[in-house]
Amino acid sequence: MDSAFDYVHDHPLTTEAAYGYTGKDGTCKDQTSGLKISSHVDVAANSPTGLLAAVSMQPVSVAIEADRMVFQMYTSGIISKTSCGTNLDHGVLVVGYGTDAAAGGDYWLLKNSWGPSWGESGFFRIARDMKTSGPGICGL
Repeated sequence: MDSAFDYVHDHPLTTEAAYGYTGKDGTCKDQTSGLKISSHVDVAANSPTGLLAAVSMQPVSVAIEADRMVFQMYTSGIISKTSCGTNLDHGVLVVGYGTDAAAGGDYWLLKNSWGPSWGESGFFRIARDMKTSGPGICGL
């Protein structure tokens, strides 16, 4: 993810309206204006308090393991099983956190890239344990 952020720091991103998809072979237009990021920082690995502090300010890109059935077949609720593993293979976005006692307690709220038909309208929740060190559920 750092490589992507470094790229956007040096190369502007544009909107669909400004540079629409053509669906044919050709040469890309040069983009000289658009969205850039000024900087990015890494949250310390295996630091739930660091992640909480960062997420309270803005969304945070993270890696998880997403190749296990517990994740791929997710429809709703809070993923709290360690069976989803810790071999990081998928980037997602932590957008918030909360508590849902009926569904299992404290959770991280994340946005996936698989579209609104997956999970909870494209989002999912992973158990949040502020007391443990090491990788969280699904390697978060």
